[in-house]
Amino acid sequence: MVSEHALQPAAQVLVASNRGPVSYALREDGSLDAKRGGGGLVSGLSAVDDKMWVCAALGDGDREAVRRGVGEPGVRMLDIDADVHADAYNGIANSVLWFVHHLLYQTPFEPVFDAEFRRQWASFETYNRAFAEALAEEAGEGAAVLVQDYHLALVPGMLRELRPDLRIGHFSHTPWAPVDYFRILPDDIAEQLLRGILGADRAAFLTRRWADAFIGCCTEILGGTGHTRIGVHGLGADADFLRRRAHEADVDERMAALREQVGPGRKTIVRVDRTELSKNIVRGLHAYRALLDGRPEWRGRVVHVAFAYPSRQDLAVYREYTAEVQRVADAINAAYGTPDWTPVVLHVKDDFARSLAAYRLADVALVNPIRDGMNLVAKEVPVVSDHGCVLVLSREAGAYEELGADAITVNPYDVSATAEALHEALTTPDGERAERSKRLAAAATALPPQQWFLDQLEALREG
Repeated sequence: MVSEHALQPAAQVLVASNRGPVSYALREDGSLDAKRGGGGLVSGLSAVDDKMWVCAALGDGDREAVRRGVGEPGVRMLDIDADVHADAYNGIANSVLWFVHHLLYQTPFEPVFDAEFRRQWASFETYNRAFAEALAEEAGEGAAVLVQDYHLALVPGMLRELRPDLRIGHFSHTPWAPVDYFRILPDDIAEQLLRGILGADRAAFLTRRWADAFIGCCTEILGGTGHTRIGVHGLGADADFLRRRAHEADVDERMAALREQVGPGRKTIVRVDRTELSKNIVRGLHAYRALLDGRPEWRGRVVHVAFAYPSRQDLAVYREYTAEVQRVADAINAAYGTPDWTPVVLHVKDDFARSLAAYRLADVALVNPIRDGMNLVAKEVPVVSDHGCVLVLSREAGAYEELGADAITVNPYDVSATAEALHEALTTPDGERAERSKRLAAAATALPPQQWFLDQLEALREG
């Protein structure tokens, strides 16, 4: 029996990622509501017409869409068993691999690689194999396949065994751990991950630093990278989209509301993040409190506009972190707030239009992650800011490689130094602020999403 997928023309460009370009929700009447996704990958892929996107069904709506045969042309959604996906995504990808690459473990207590870990790892293998088999089925002879991120680190090696004719690339959107930290993983698992990615013809990263760390791991553990070529593509901001979207009516409405919350004549320190452990929101709040403590002249004259959108709330450690962000913000407001001044304006409900409004209002942008593959917020704020902003940037963000020269750089663990950096940013003369912002925006948009994707595709095909 021929499958419905086999009846479609074989694809010559394929992309694989955990999350696809569309998601489905079940309405009360049983019908399905489709919602388009955003982000750099979705934007980048719009540069290619003839493509197939293989992704996972992430919720009940997605799974129901697959069962009903509902979908979009060029998208194949995999109905992987929900328990298998939970093990692979939350148990391994987000609770192990993410923690390793972002150096997040409290090593006196964690990790513990026991029988439960091995059970979840088997699910991670099953999940990756489902992608490899789907890609092998969909790909035309000699097609180019671009596999995305740490969730699918085993796919290139598995796909290579199934379809040696394909041109396979893997792109890591996260940092890569230095070898001493990477070796926290069990030896066989560390080797399996590296060999999985080395199944690709080309493995690419957001910065040279992360690429070098991967090469270091391969050299130490495997003796080298074999025939796999290593590349670097620093994803940039989509300037045209951001500038257009930032001046639509809903953004203007939210700007008016934010201005009212901030109050007249006050400066703004803006941050926009998910409540992800690596984003370092709590230390950012402590640095702001240290600024108010050490520089009392700023009391009543500055507002920290902090958008902390809940992330991965199905994991207890993330729920606890989100609650701590709220607690610290409340404590600052209780200690310093006055009837006409709220020191921290905290929003936790995701709202893209409001984020853009904050970008436009920013005098200072605070981006202080513990570790970050790139951090597009650091690139987006200078592009959108109405009057130019000063960027306070962690040296551990991938964006530091391109933006560090025109930012005020901080050690993300040093709260006192971050407070001083905020003071320096707030007192930067208007002319210098505008010039810095102009240079930041130019660097931030050097490789917009469509060109970023096309460069990878061309480099893969050239090999």
